[in-house]
Amino acid sequence: MRQPLVPPVPSAGSAGSASAGEPLHRTVLTPDGVRLHVVEQGSGPMVLLLHGFPESWYSWRHQLPALAAAGYRAVAPDIRGYGRSSAPSDVRAYGLRALAADSAAVVRALGAESAVVVGHDWGANIAAVSALLHPGVFRAVGLLSVPYAPPGGPRPSDVFAAMGGDQEFYVSYFQRPGRAEAETEPDVRGWLAGFYAALSADTMPGPDAPDPHFVGPGGTLRDRFPATRPGWLTEADLDHCAAEFERTGFTGALNRYRAMDHDWSDLAPLNGAPILQPALFLGGAEDASTTWLADAIAAFPTTLPALTATHLLPSTGHWLQQERPTEVTTHLTKWLTTLDV
Repeated sequence: MRQPLVPPVPSAGSAGSASAGEPLHRTVLTPDGVRLHVVEQGSGPMVLLLHGFPESWYSWRHQLPALAAAGYRAVAPDIRGYGRSSAPSDVRAYGLRALAADSAAVVRALGAESAVVVGHDWGANIAAVSALLHPGVFRAVGLLSVPYAPPGGPRPSDVFAAMGGDQEFYVSYFQRPGRAEAETEPDVRGWLAGFYAALSADTMPGPDAPDPHFVGPGGTLRDRFPATRPGWLTEADLDHCAAEFERTGFTGALNRYRAMDHDWSDLAPLNGAPILQPALFLGGAEDASTTWLADAIAAFPTTLPALTATHLLPSTGHWLQQERPTEVTTHLTKWLTTLDV
């Protein structure tokens, strides 16, 4: 009989992994020559943590030590295009097939046979496709903020272009190379602070204010950002995030959005495919993703037939593992102990 994935007590100084009290930074080389910066902490069953936009491994700073203390080997890479990982120039290099291959490459490069993959925002999409394409590597999948919707349907750029009337949806705004960079890069710190605030439960604009997910005619996203810093974001946190994007720029991160139509064709063989591994979904009750994608959540009995837990966290926006780190870690660790090896 298969046993639950209850981690062993970590041994001190385990070879090849970081102790529960000390994160370890590594560089992993993928088969296609991409260098991925990864941060790991702890020993035991591996949990791969994938970040979204505009973030880095640092968005998991609360979960890394907590999962390590619970007896897991928590691993958080900088996704290609971010932080200290490679940033290829070809937009197609940011397709979900390539990013899923990166996920599997990290697991193997760190000497593990399998892992549980957990993703937030774009990381949730990467985690989902990783589970679809590499089921032998990823035995379970956790999705934060963005629910699973199987590949297929209309071309993404057509869908987003039709939204908002005379306003432009932010995903469409990000499509043209250089356009969003011209807004973000002159004041990286200020732009990040505003973007984080716009999607945080404690600082997001009210329902009667202009929607910060859209750009008005001739305007920018920043025009609608709040001026207040969210409570979860310290000055030191903002300094760290800004320093990474000041060094790299935003093109690598934005290329993930620019690869969406390539995904639409590249993933066509997976159209309508359910994820069969055990799954978890965590969302913020105040996050627009949970309302816009309510139909995807309602379809979970079909698209995630092995879903074992789903939770909408009250008074929480888009950055839930940072807005509500204790609650997210509690849900993750409780779910992990229910999984089969």
